[in-house]
Amino acid sequence: MLVLLFFIIAFHITSAALLFIATINNAWWVGEDFSVDIWKLCLNNSSNTNCTDITAEFAEYSTLQAVQASMILSTVLCCVAFFIFLLQLFRLKQGERFVLTAVVQLMACLCVMIGASIYTDRRQDIHNNNFIYEKTSEGSYGYSFILAWVSFSFTLISSLMYTILRKRK
Repeated sequence: MLVLLFFIIAFHITSAALLFIATINNAWWVGEDFSVDIWKLCLNNSSNTNCTDITAEFAEYSTLQAVQASMILSTVLCCVAFFIFLLQLFRLKQGERFVLTAVVQLMACLCVMIGASIYTDRRQDIHNNNFIYEKTSEGSYGYSFILAWVSFSFTLISSLMYTILRKRK
């Protein structure tokens, strides 16, 4: 049981770390001389990198705000689920399930799915309408975007694990 508990804790911490990296890192859409995330655009010249924050003056800013909000909410919910799990670990009676932890983790899963889905659906609108930089339509999805989808599957799996898990000796 102790090995299972260690595996569940490590899996949850990995999910939270993936969410943090996907939310913070600047690699949702990358090209040869630029990288764009949900927060800023960075242009890479031969000598330096020039980063510009994405603000309300850009078209499709409200779309990126929805992605920002859902990714932040998913990260916060994943961390809250971990603390609820730790509290339930010591407070639940033997044989009870970690239902509250599973529900909060499932909400984190849904939030990351919503954020990544909005970005997937609206990516062409964001990058093809001279949103920030005319050459951003010539890029590809970066590793932060991929990590967002991986963290979706990790949070879904961990919410299912918490649903099935019973407190045993």
